[in-house]
Amino acid sequence: MRDILPWRWGGLRRWQRDEEPTGGFRDQMEALHKEMDRLFENAMSSSWGEPLLTRPMLREAVMPVIDETEDEKAFHISVELPGMEEKDVEITLSDRRLTIQGEKKQDKEEERKDFYRRERSYGSFRRTLELPGEVDASAIEASFKKGVLMIELPKTKEAQAKVKHIDIKAA
Repeated sequence: MRDILPWRWGGLRRWQRDEEPTGGFRDQMEALHKEMDRLFENAMSSSWGEPLLTRPMLREAVMPVIDETEDEKAFHISVELPGMEEKDVEITLSDRRLTIQGEKKQDKEEERKDFYRRERSYGSFRRTLELPGEVDASAIEASFKKGVLMIELPKTKEAQAKVKHIDIKAA
């Protein structure tokens, strides 16, 4: 009965914190909660205090930015791959699926009189895009310049012929 009632018999005085049956457990759980918060904050930031998830290299190594456009004659794809070269990227087309994959390997070494630093970073990606129309596989062109991969996928003559423009009238 004593554990259920919030006051002592004979008065309305609340239990003292050290006498409270769950006080020690509550303090321990609160301390554990604070410690877990601290550990997560430390794990999610680098040694310079910058959050790891916003570091540009990690975002790009995991998934590059891709822009897709289309006109009557072709599909145009632009892929941002900073720090990579054309030899690090592979492009394949199967049916209407275009797959772009690559691997980024970076190794920086710096040595001075009073310190030595070596940084390595690795990351790979694979993106598969479903093309909404037929592509002339024999006329596909890809170019790589200053960390940007450009892919031109010309549509087949049949796919181009299926496009019908519809005039819009003012109401």
